[in-house]
Amino acid sequence: MGVIQTSDSDTATSDAEFRAEIRDWLAENLSGEFADLRGTGGPGREHEFFDERLAWDRHLAAAGWTCLGWPVEYGGRGASVRQQVIFHEEYAKADAPARVSHVGEELLGPTVLAFGTEEQKKRFLPGVRSVGELWCQGYSEPGAGSDLAAVSTTARLDGDKWVINGQKIWTSLAHVADWCFVIARTERGSSRHKGLSYLLVPMNQPGIEVRPIEQLTGTSEFNEVFFDDAVTDADLVVGAPGDGWRIAMGTLTFERGISTLGQQIRFARELSDIEDLARRTGAADDPLIADRLDRAWVGLRVLRAHALRTMSEDHDDAGGASVSKLLWANWHRDLGELAMAVQGATGLLTGPDDMTAWQRLYLFSRADTIYGGSNEVQRNIIAERVLGLPREARP
Repeated sequence: MGVIQTSDSDTATSDAEFRAEIRDWLAENLSGEFADLRGTGGPGREHEFFDERLAWDRHLAAAGWTCLGWPVEYGGRGASVRQQVIFHEEYAKADAPARVSHVGEELLGPTVLAFGTEEQKKRFLPGVRSVGELWCQGYSEPGAGSDLAAVSTTARLDGDKWVINGQKIWTSLAHVADWCFVIARTERGSSRHKGLSYLLVPMNQPGIEVRPIEQLTGTSEFNEVFFDDAVTDADLVVGAPGDGWRIAMGTLTFERGISTLGQQIRFARELSDIEDLARRTGAADDPLIADRLDRAWVGLRVLRAHALRTMSEDHDDAGGASVSKLLWANWHRDLGELAMAVQGATGLLTGPDDMTAWQRLYLFSRADTIYGGSNEVQRNIIAERVLGLPREARP
């Protein structure tokens, strides 16, 4: 994956220089105390070297490599979309560790920039940029799943505080987060998309209990979170009260943005390793396996082509984020199944403490089509809001 092509030779030169700058910086800094962090962390592996990866994130921040696309006045570099893509590509190529500050930098920060007040920007953006405060996302609920409009967690205004009651589930990294952005129903008697608000809630308070959920992989990177008269300040609502649905959809669009290009390079590395495994085991000689490997190669290039198309400045993103989520989630789930097929019967052998990387990939990728908005929800969004098809029958 080379430099993104452009007809402006000066811009192309600038981008090439930027690529060299980040590549050289990573080569120099992924050494010493950080040398062992290469390839660590990420979905299903967030437990790996957490404190060390947090220190790495703060090292990145001190060198000015966080929040690149933010305006300079809010601590960013004002980097172009091309340069942000280049950063994520080079970061992934260097096999640098997965970021522990992803939720704050890629989700909460852009949301506050787009919809927050100036006071909220001054209060929260410095902590995100410096990785001084970590964030988690309070969306899914036991009775709602990926149907965000069905949330039942409530918040009522009591003087200068919102008082929050309810439960969230599958909340990644809630056990280490300082803050949570919570979708809560703030208008009594409201339903579906109306009456929701987007609240910024401190996690370290008596009214919040975090309980880990053990995954198939044996680790617990996500949690259930209980709000029992938890509170946050009245002015810590992003957008107007009752406008939470629009803000939440904005966050989901940011979630499926530029950083997915780096994700695709990690996918490519996984596919390359599976191809090597297939050659070593002889599985590549099986025409069915060979066909699946070819299809995975083609699918990965489709992911990149779609991502670059939707990131162009003149692209109308209607449904683009949902299409991206469907494409990569299904591709990665299928890759996990392919990894098991390449291993054959030996892939079924494991003990409680010696799960292989391929077994972990297979098990955790089952969740890809669920978290971040399930396949069913994404297809409904595309059908109803983009194609204008009749709404699915609902009880």
